[in-house]
Amino acid sequence: MDLHNNMEFELSGNFIPNISNSDRLKIIEISSDSVVIQMNNSKRRGIFPLDSFQYWIKRRSLIFIGQEKKTS
Repeated sequence: MDLHNNMEFELSGNFIPNISNSDRLKIIEISSDSVVIQMNNSKRRGIFPLDSFQYWIKRRSLIFIGQEKKTS
């Protein structure tokens, strides 16, 4: 999956870094080696190594919210 700014993800129960008990996160910024995110229940931002973030997606701990789901 190609990641880009403003992508949103639902969090499954096995997303261990979920310290704010959020149900969603949004990508704020992406570089060649890191991803900056914002949890929906927190004003703070987090940063992940890019490969770690992709690992959470592959484990289905982060589930992409497609445009069709956000509008329904």
